[in-house]
Amino acid sequence: MFKLDRIDFNILRVLSDNGRITKSALAEKVGLSPSPCWERLRRLENSGLISGYRAEINLRKLPGAVTVFVTIELDSHAMARFQSFERTIGRHPEITGCWAIGGGYDYLIQVVAPTIAAYQDLIETVLEATGDVARYYSYIVTKTIRSAGPPLHLFSPTEDD
Repeated sequence: MFKLDRIDFNILRVLSDNGRITKSALAEKVGLSPSPCWERLRRLENSGLISGYRAEINLRKLPGAVTVFVTIELDSHAMARFQSFERTIGRHPEITGCWAIGGGYDYLIQVVAPTIAAYQDLIETVLEATGDVARYYSYIVTKTIRSAGPPLHLFSPTEDD
């Protein structure tokens, strides 16, 4: 990985706030002419640091949309069990996030479903397909208090760097 400087972090911050900004406006915001700004942007994309651009969807505006976080503990910690579970998770687009975690559970998954019944059908399908789950706990989101991008200012070099 290459070293990021203050301008790279400024580009990331601006894009994190507004992924639809024009390249010219981005260059102006970070204090570069368009060509060098575009080169930096391409470098950030090619490195994989910028992995995509997407719209932030307000699920509260979709009738019936349900978000559920699920903690999952597998019945065995054999590598084959982890691989099998992860393959199964990858087959379901309703599972919008999956993280391997430490601290008692093995995974945290995020599910977005049109109804609670659809969520239940999905979880039963996953349980049946893997046969690897010892226990799971579902946490239905009742209200989003805060949803934000990464705190890039914590990683940005100082003016002296």
